[in-house]
Amino acid sequence: MTENIIEVRDLVKHYPVTRGIVFKKTIGQVKAVDGVSFELKAGETLGVVGESGCGKSTLARVLMNLERPTSGQVLYKGQDISKLSGGALRRLRRQIQLVMQDPYTSLNPRMTVGDLIGEPFEIHPEVAPRGSRRGKVKELLDLVGLNPEHINRYPHQFSGGQRQRIGIARALALRPEIIVCDEPVSALDVSIQAQVMNLLEKLQAEFGLSYVFIAHDLSVVRHLSDRVAVMYLGKMVEIGTEDEIYERPTHPYTQALLSAVPVPDPTLRDNKAIIRLTGDVPSPVSPPSGCRFRTRCWKAQDVCAQEVPLLQIRRGSDHPSACHFAERREIVPTHEAA
Repeated sequence: MTENIIEVRDLVKHYPVTRGIVFKKTIGQVKAVDGVSFELKAGETLGVVGESGCGKSTLARVLMNLERPTSGQVLYKGQDISKLSGGALRRLRRQIQLVMQDPYTSLNPRMTVGDLIGEPFEIHPEVAPRGSRRGKVKELLDLVGLNPEHINRYPHQFSGGQRQRIGIARALALRPEIIVCDEPVSALDVSIQAQVMNLLEKLQAEFGLSYVFIAHDLSVVRHLSDRVAVMYLGKMVEIGTEDEIYERPTHPYTQALLSAVPVPDPTLRDNKAIIRLTGDVPSPVSPPSGCRFRTRCWKAQDVCAQEVPLLQIRRGSDHPSACHFAERREIVPTHEAA
């Protein structure tokens, strides 16, 4: 059995809502992440999906220790990373790296590609002696499919897909064990998305990387993920293997998301039931009582407003779901991942 490399236990991240300019008063809390738990195994990809504002990017920042959790734990090989600082935190940075969403703003336009990819070596000089750094940067450029001779170019001289490859090369510089990908292909054209996804898959096989892959596009997540976690308004509502989530979803929110995925085969399109959700996503400052999805759910009953459903395996299911009335639903298959 592969060991867990990351364990997240009851993770909570709230942001204060204040009023006033001089004498600020806290009047509420934005409950961005509210009691999330999961594990990531070595060499595994965990996909995290959900609508904008559900807490995915906040989760990424807490996993990277860029934000301190309000409560809960993020354990890397049994060590609580939120309690690290100084040299211990710097050493952890070598093992957990981040690929950001927008390749147009995540790269300093005043730095050359060589300086951008080589910057981790300045922070961690023990990884590469100064005399060998330029050669290592060229190796990284070649590894992600870019011309090593372009080491002196600036980010504006590259396309969006090439810039994201530069971001991936920078994340790989320290040979990490885990890469957190925060919507890394959402700003790219569809054809370029496929190329970047294939590159990530190749790098994972070559270096044994573990990914936390965050996205809102269900088809993108399916292409790369071993397991998928579905988030809604700060909570995980369903988690399972790729087949369990895409072929046998049990939570109404997951079923609604999957029903909106286009089916390219016209012979299957007419057999697909479309679930149309009513209402807007509630505010994370004042989420509904009980089940947070109940204000948009067609299955909601009185108990949904009174009790918070636990993320657990329900009767007739084979994976955890946070719904009092979880019911297995067969989904019309879409095209296979490229």
